[in-house]
Amino acid sequence: MGIDPSVEEAITLPQATKLLPHRRGGKKANVATLYRWTSTGCKGVKLEFIQIGGSRCTSREALHRFFERLTAAANGHLSEIQESRTSSQRQASSAKALSELKRKGV
Repeated sequence: MGIDPSVEEAITLPQATKLLPHRRGGKKANVATLYRWTSTGCKGVKLEFIQIGGSRCTSREALHRFFERLTAAANGHLSEIQESRTSSQRQASSAKALSELKRKGV
């Protein structure tokens, strides 16, 4: 699954920090935290993002999905946090498999 900009409103990472609860000591989440969630993830789960020009953006819905997957991971439901492949990733994988089958003469 990914962010569909025709359905979901893209928000910048600094805007997204304002949607998060305050951390220890009443501090706001730092934008670097969200950037890290989009690049390396948290506990094996990555926050979905789209790049719009020079800005990395996410959506409220992507944040919701991210937190749902983190919660599933924390509860030991690893199968629920498997990252979904996009349709282009599925098509590329299918094309690669078909190519491999043809190469093997199947």
